[in-house]
Amino acid sequence: MKRPIVELWGTGCYTPQRAMTNEEFSKRLDTSDQWIVERTGIRERRVAEPNESNACMAKAAAEQLLRRNGLAPSDLDTIILATCSPDRLLPSQACDLQAILGAKSAAAFDVGAACTGFLYGLSVAEGLIAAEQAKTILVVASEKLTSIMDWTDRATAVLFGDGAGATIVRRSTNGRGILASYMRSDGTLAELLYRPGGGGTHPPDEALLKDHSYYIKMAGREVFKAAVLSMADACDHALERAGLVAADIDLLIPHQANTRIIEATAKHAGLPMDKVYVNVDRFGNTSAASIPIALDEAVQCGRLVPGMKLLFVAFGAGFTWASMVVQW
Repeated sequence: MKRPIVELWGTGCYTPQRAMTNEEFSKRLDTSDQWIVERTGIRERRVAEPNESNACMAKAAAEQLLRRNGLAPSDLDTIILATCSPDRLLPSQACDLQAILGAKSAAAFDVGAACTGFLYGLSVAEGLIAAEQAKTILVVASEKLTSIMDWTDRATAVLFGDGAGATIVRRSTNGRGILASYMRSDGTLAELLYRPGGGGTHPPDEALLKDHSYYIKMAGREVFKAAVLSMADACDHALERAGLVAADIDLLIPHQANTRIIEATAKHAGLPMDKVYVNVDRFGNTSAASIPIALDEAVQCGRLVPGMKLLFVAFGAGFTWASMVVQW
């Protein structure tokens, strides 16, 4: 088992106050609480207010993290922000966060890997520190998915929620940190989960809103199959690279897509569900923010304590998938 180069130092998260239940969807769509729970495990999700921006949620998560660890924004030299639902396309969401956070000394850029973005961001941070390009990196994932969601589409509207989570990445000094990581993608499957319009190929116009091509589209069955296979692949490779087996893992924190994918991933990894952290029932799918939100919850409730070995695994649009083994 290799000695880690970097460690994750502290956690923070933010979720909007408004909790939208399945019953609310049943009033506007042909669905029910039972239908949603049976297929996804989701009972409610957090929905940002119109004036509650992606940047504001990222700032709240970052400030909580900094406050808990006695840091100031000026201590940051890099900000990596993972999102697929930015407030605007130019400049980056990370630059907007840098401005409102007051991190004047930090380089800032976005990572676009959808639900896998947080793990991609951690790997990028590890590389920057290994190359001695940075010392204290804020990695934050923030999503306002309800702003790009088709509220008339039963297949997607019930799945997503809003929120943000964050951690600091710094050089490891005590044997704690990232033991192994793994990243892959397959762009040939992109149109199984994507937004058809709104970019340079099909800029925003009246037709884009009328035909709902501005919003997330998903081929549910195909995405489910690909997610299960890819997350299984990611778990296997991360454990192998870390020189560990499933029995060595104390807690699996997967991307919170739906309970069936989580259960299938845990089964393949050989981990009982009592070693898996699940909060998708309360927050829905928050894309890149789901793992850091769950990580912060696990720390705050005492489920995760120093000395434990963690396995992160995620799958997202792209398709992208990734995993990481961490000594906490």
